[in-house]
Amino acid sequence: MTEQTELSEQYEVIVIGGGAAGLSAALVLGRARRRTLVIDAGEPRNAPAAHMQGYLSRDGIPPAEFLAMGREEIARYGVDLVRDRVVEATRTEDEQTFTTTLARGRTIQARRLVITTGLKDELPPVPGLADRFGRDVLHCPYCHGWEVQDQPFGVLATSPQSVHQALMVSQWSKDVTLFLHTVPEDALTDEDLRRLAAANVSVVPGEVSELVIEADRLTGLRLTNGMIHDRSILFVAPRPIPQTTLLEHLGAELQETPFGTYPVVDATGQTTIPGVWTAGNAMGFSEQVINAAAAGYRAGATINGDLLMTDLDTRIPTAISPLTTRT
Repeated sequence: MTEQTELSEQYEVIVIGGGAAGLSAALVLGRARRRTLVIDAGEPRNAPAAHMQGYLSRDGIPPAEFLAMGREEIARYGVDLVRDRVVEATRTEDEQTFTTTLARGRTIQARRLVITTGLKDELPPVPGLADRFGRDVLHCPYCHGWEVQDQPFGVLATSPQSVHQALMVSQWSKDVTLFLHTVPEDALTDEDLRRLAAANVSVVPGEVSELVIEADRLTGLRLTNGMIHDRSILFVAPRPIPQTTLLEHLGAELQETPFGTYPVVDATGQTTIPGVWTAGNAMGFSEQVINAAAAGYRAGATINGDLLMTDLDTRIPTAISPLTTRT
């Protein structure tokens, strides 16, 4: 797709973020003949992964290819796309439109916003870990478990909740070791220990100092005491950092969750700010690609209906009733 450079100053809908959620919303809106713009900074969360799984009919496709297909699809329906970053979004004084300011200085208005800015994964500061993320350092067994099944797994604990991750990945390998890392042994409950034993998950106390890499492959984890444990796959739970700055500045209500602070939304993704929707990982931690696309679809369809009814309501005083009796 050739990205648009001649942009209008006014759109019906601006979609901020060009991942699965944003492109899905734009596709629905474009097909509904809404003048729509997608502004994409080009930083998808799943960029480190070589493939994505669990999306019916697209299982195993590289994320970049999936997004390229989506950009081509929205172009068929006249949706504009620009590579840029929205640095500010404000509501106009009449509360009828929103003004977005792009990093390159341009300002563009729209009647509705869809914010799909996602989240960033903050990894533990273990030497060698970030370089392997998306390869043999993984976070989601549903995304990658099948591809690495039956290999020796390690799970790097970042909190006592990492016990749950270790138990989950035992579905894909019977050789699982939980490295407590900075989590004290006494932070594990008796129930945790019973379940770990039932799943045959080994528990290793002590801090991990680095990953052992040989021939560009993970081969083990070295502890601060010098001991090396052979592992070929490492699961870790990154700290999610929701990208909610624009929503915060607009005044959207946020709520604390175990996985970060996210906007309060209804079933369609509408925030507490009239005219502003969100979808994908900007809405919640566990929105996988297929969930994000579905959420974008719901938001797009709801926005189209909202715009339609708003415009019809403004015409009611002068409209002729279809029930008027003609003589």
